[in-house]
Amino acid sequence: MSDIVIKEIETKNIMTKSSGPLGGYAVNPYTGCTHGCRYCYASFMKRFTGHTEPWGKFLDVKDWPAIDPSKYDGQTVLLGTVTDPYVPQEKKYLRTRKLLEQLVGSKADITICTRSDLVLRDLDILKELDKVTVSFSINTLDESFRKDMDKAVSIERRLDAMKALYDEGLRTVAFISPVFPGITDIEAIIRRTKDQCDLVWLENLNLRGGFKSDILSYIKEEHPDLVPLYKQIYTKKDRSYFINLEKKAEALAQELGCPFTNNWTPYGRAEPGHPVIVDYFYHEEVRNTNNTGIRNRK
Repeated sequence: MSDIVIKEIETKNIMTKSSGPLGGYAVNPYTGCTHGCRYCYASFMKRFTGHTEPWGKFLDVKDWPAIDPSKYDGQTVLLGTVTDPYVPQEKKYLRTRKLLEQLVGSKADITICTRSDLVLRDLDILKELDKVTVSFSINTLDESFRKDMDKAVSIERRLDAMKALYDEGLRTVAFISPVFPGITDIEAIIRRTKDQCDLVWLENLNLRGGFKSDILSYIKEEHPDLVPLYKQIYTKKDRSYFINLEKKAEALAQELGCPFTNNWTPYGRAEPGHPVIVDYFYHEEVRNTNNTGIRNRK
């Protein structure tokens, strides 16, 4: 990774009020993400940071003053909204570990979003936190497609890490995102992960910004049979594919005995083998609504 431009920077406040559907706070120990996912919406950050390097080729390592963990009692804290907190460089810089250490003692509801098994390194701290959820992004079981899309660790390593945390009593999420029409097999992923996660999140592929043309070119080159479907969805704005997929997901949830909702799910552990399946398709339209579809087993 010698071609990655890395800078260490100081920031006055690492916690940012979130405008996302869960509200609360967003926290990102890094600016940029070296996984370099081709579909990453966070690439828009370059408009604000002044980076000229391609997305995936720069990383700002943040330092910040100590935080007061009690300030976030009762709040939702989402770790990794525009970066992966466990990029490979975290092995050296320990920014995410520092943040978790500072949050010990808080009564916040903390969610970590990652594509890495490096999170296992911090199991000791995770078990000290009052409420913590670890979400693993898994939108395919096909390793060749994964390699086309990102430089993160293999799907199998993510699945193994999810199971390890789940077996340790931590709440885990299979985040099926983004769902590529005609490529992502949500049924296969749900069946593969249902015994090692408490939640399944479903999120559509939202093509916008600079990566839209790249993804559409990829589909044309690698999956030409899907070109009409992608035109239907992303040119004609036809939602019927995802509407039908929602129905299939709900039917699968019913078959497996899993709760199915499109609302935010508060902290809690699902019944083993019966994760809550959360429909976050078009999540920008989701509002922070109260839902008690899972039983708190903590």
